[in-house]
Amino acid sequence: MSMQMLIGGELVESANGGRMEAIDPATEQVIGSVPAGTAQDMEKAVAAAESAQPAWAALSIDARAAYMHKVADGMDARAAEILEIEVKDTGNTIAKMEADVQKAAERIRNYAALGFEVKGITVPSTPGNLHVTVCEPYGVVGRIIPFNHPIAFAGRALAGPLITGNTVVIKPPEQSSLSAGILGEICKECLPAGVVNIVTGEGAAVGDALVRHPRVKRIAFTGSAETGMIIQRAAAEVAVKHVTLELGGKNPMIVFPDADLDKAIPAAVAGMNFAWQGQSCGSTSRLFVHDSLYDRVLEGVAERVRALRIGMPLDYDSQVGPMNNKEQLEKAVKYIALGVEEGARLVVGGKRPEGDMFAKGYWIEPAVFADVTMDMRIAKEEIFGPVMSVIRWSGVDEVIEMANATDYGLTAAIWTRDIDTAITTARRVQSGYVWINGTSRHYRGMPFGGMKNSGTGREESIDELLSYTETKAIHVLTA
Repeated sequence: MSMQMLIGGELVESANGGRMEAIDPATEQVIGSVPAGTAQDMEKAVAAAESAQPAWAALSIDARAAYMHKVADGMDARAAEILEIEVKDTGNTIAKMEADVQKAAERIRNYAALGFEVKGITVPSTPGNLHVTVCEPYGVVGRIIPFNHPIAFAGRALAGPLITGNTVVIKPPEQSSLSAGILGEICKECLPAGVVNIVTGEGAAVGDALVRHPRVKRIAFTGSAETGMIIQRAAAEVAVKHVTLELGGKNPMIVFPDADLDKAIPAAVAGMNFAWQGQSCGSTSRLFVHDSLYDRVLEGVAERVRALRIGMPLDYDSQVGPMNNKEQLEKAVKYIALGVEEGARLVVGGKRPEGDMFAKGYWIEPAVFADVTMDMRIAKEEIFGPVMSVIRWSGVDEVIEMANATDYGLTAAIWTRDIDTAITTARRVQSGYVWINGTSRHYRGMPFGGMKNSGTGREESIDELLSYTETKAIHVLTA
């Protein structure tokens, strides 16, 4: 399958005609290609977005929302096609990926419905006068999305900026760009030219050109902390920009002595997001278990992870697929070797699965390490792979200190039946999104984002919509 970019309402090739191959992570076979965009292509995309933005912003909220619903309807109409392509291009299992495709359209509709909530305030600053604020769009918004949930992130990438009156330029992940080609076809049919532009290519070329473009003042990025810091530096070198970052995590799940283990053990496995091979920023990859429960929890988790069905992503019975790309596989293998070298005990997995099916592809069995201590790299550094570290604790202050002893602060899970313990721990843990007796799930309207090196800004909520606007203060003086 050969996809194209969307620039100025037209499906186009790159300026130099270059293309990038799409590789099926399960087989290492070429399954398609996308244009290898250039800085010249990005310049055209930003110019098209700039040209389209005044007319788009002049539309009523209702009119913008109607266009967005058309895009969502178009995605629903091609959902089966998007799903198959997304599974083949990412390696994510189809049973879980169905929800991603549904969420992409759902988030567009949800944000369209929130348009009237993007509003200012009145301030009683002086008597007899009127002091108000209004929310105005930035103009052109740049969105850079990751490889783990391409279509789901792409849906949100356009939804927030559009309902608030911006136009948008999307840079899809170079590892998994095929679904962006279908999204471009849908946007071409459903939106005015230039309102959404999609430029595929390598981050060093098109991503950097987008971040550094002097007329793109608003940038939103989802990905690694390392890349997020590069984006911050690059943006600051050319202009004052509003940059938000949804970055990685090394997320703790803390199991207290009174936890309901019948629920906590399966939740620990679910929280690792093995269906994505752990390639999820919110994965609870550090499982902190109290001394009194350690052996029971470790045994229960290990038993469940061993039972996970590893198989082809398009098989609905598969619970674990391959990793997204060769680099991610090599990274996971490196950290598993480091865990063993540093003295952790590999209880489950950590090797290529046996059988002809797995002779090619980016396959590795989910790994569970026991006896992990906080001086080990697998306990501190984000792996973004299927590696769980089980860590023993005995005192509350000790476990809070260990939970907070990383540069990340995205999610955390706390398991206890005691409400005082739950609330106190939730307040002390340095994470932006905390579950009490839960893991993994996101909830509509709740702001998602991290502390420390896990990012800046919040998404999935009205906070995100407001972040695509600038506040203007207006004073109506009568005296």
